[in-house]
Amino acid sequence: MEIILKDDVKGLGYKNDIVTVKSGYGRNFLLPQGLAILADKTNKKITAENVRQAAHKADKIKGDAQAIADQIGETVLEIPAKVGESGKIFGRVTTLQLADALKAKGVDVDRKRLSFDQEPSAAGDYTATANLHKEVKHTVKFRVVAE
Repeated sequence: MEIILKDDVKGLGYKNDIVTVKSGYGRNFLLPQGLAILADKTNKKITAENVRQAAHKADKIKGDAQAIADQIGETVLEIPAKVGESGKIFGRVTTLQLADALKAKGVDVDRKRLSFDQEPSAAGDYTATANLHKEVKHTVKFRVVAE
């Protein structure tokens, strides 16, 4: 039985893949759960058109992510933090502070897309990774300075 997957199914395939499965598995599990549709002529045409349109949208989203990465460039951000005499930070430097510093430079990046390569624990230079798209990742350099 040939089916078109509507969602990713572990061990079987990804969304919009046309796969062959045993008829019982397709009829009793995949179709009732809404994970797949029958791969007839009409559904194949509809899926092909949807894939074409999704590819166009994905290219645009990737281009936007690359533009944000280019806009960040080699900019070094300064993050103020309360620092003790030994140079250790009181509290934490968070991705929210990093996102706010980027926003002040005119770049809007969601804090959930930012992650520290090394957790800042003292004043100094650090890097973070911005996951802008599944294919576009950019390194953000920042310096923790005393307030």
